[in-house]
Amino acid sequence: MTRRQFIAAAALAAASPQLLAQTPRAYKIIGFTKPFQNLSAEQCADTVAEVGWDGIECPIRPQGQVEPERAADGLPKLIEALKKRGKEITVATTGITSATQPGAEQLLRTLSKLGIKRYRLGFFKYTDKKSIPDQLKEVAAAAKDLAALNKEIGITGGIQNHSGHDYFGAPVWDIWTAIKDLDPAALGSFFDIAHATIEGGSSWPIEAKLMARHMMTVSVKDFVWEKTASGGKSKWVFLGDGLVDKSFFKWLKTTPFDGPISHHVEYDHGEGKPMIAKIQNDMKVLRAWLA
Repeated sequence: MTRRQFIAAAALAAASPQLLAQTPRAYKIIGFTKPFQNLSAEQCADTVAEVGWDGIECPIRPQGQVEPERAADGLPKLIEALKKRGKEITVATTGITSATQPGAEQLLRTLSKLGIKRYRLGFFKYTDKKSIPDQLKEVAAAAKDLAALNKEIGITGGIQNHSGHDYFGAPVWDIWTAIKDLDPAALGSFFDIAHATIEGGSSWPIEAKLMARHMMTVSVKDFVWEKTASGGKSKWVFLGDGLVDKSFFKWLKTTPFDGPISHHVEYDHGEGKPMIAKIQNDMKVLRAWLA
């Protein structure tokens, strides 16, 4: 780090939230391609360009857009198709939960070599066979090992907070417990504001502030609650039609976060032109929230 870079970094660290909020932010808005992951590389790139995303979060996992064992051969075609349209693979979504998992290190080295420097981990699930504290320790140990591998390879991992009765990360505090002492450049938070709101309700600002320095990617979608015979159930809806508080993005601009914002489409989206129109409408809402 040069003296000039050091001074700039120190100034940013000391900047007040008000000053940071006034600093122009041009967040990279990418999209999770799960809704059309079966398209060819060229068709996918065309769709991404028409939607208007800056890049993509690509499912590189079993039954994903690219199978992990075929990443070295399949990804360059997709990367090239996107590059021709000024787009990129910004984040890889994987099934990786351990540094010793078969194929994990090979996939991470392939991603890094191809210029994909962020990835989302697979999901950890709680079981009734062990105590919650014991399982927290196990995930924390796996996170520490992955962080060391990531640092060696030169890639950043992120654990997504996902709602659900058995998801590690549904209560955001358990992710913080596992990564709080790790270098965020090696392993951090793939922060999902919708899932945080589903689980935390009006307490999402606490979870967001807790994870602020760890955020490597932010994910956005929207939901409403439905009453069913078995109780309340979340239902995915168009962005802006649900309960996700747009003030989250006003707050986000007061933080040093400069990573990508990944748009997830989980509602009934259809395919082709109707799907693209729905996603484009979401993008208008998101851009307004970020303005």
